[in-house]
Amino acid sequence: MPLWKVYHPVGAFTAEDKKKLAKQVTELYANIPIPKFYVVFIFEEMAKDSCFVGGEPHNKFVRFKIDQMARTTPGPVIREWWMRTLDEVIAPFVKDRGYDWEITIDETPFDLWSLHGELPPPFESVAEKRWVKENKASPYTMREKLPVNLILAPGISDR
Repeated sequence: MPLWKVYHPVGAFTAEDKKKLAKQVTELYANIPIPKFYVVFIFEEMAKDSCFVGGEPHNKFVRFKIDQMARTTPGPVIREWWMRTLDEVIAPFVKDRGYDWEITIDETPFDLWSLHGELPPPFESVAEKRWVKENKASPYTMREKLPVNLILAPGISDR
């Protein structure tokens, strides 16, 4: 799951803005692919003079704190690409409106996360593909933890 916490000044985003931003970011993750229901947004309004940057009040500041558990971003090139991609998606909501902003991503270990009491299935597994299709968490078998394209021995091509 990516959990996005967006700390912003009161009135910075309309209900429609919030929905549009959440939808655009969800589509980014869905293209990985991960189930859309993994993506959670929480918008937190900050009252005037409740945010300080460098010890001074900053009433035009938006903070994006992202916890990613479903995937980790491997290596510096992919990480830079991902950060730049996120900046492009949020720019119309912050940069184009005159806000300063900051993004941080924490990557929690995959095995320290559950959804509705279910541990998420492994990447590219039969169960994960089902979760993507159904867009919800559900129990799965040990067999469904196997990769969709499992090849157990060289030369086996019939399925």
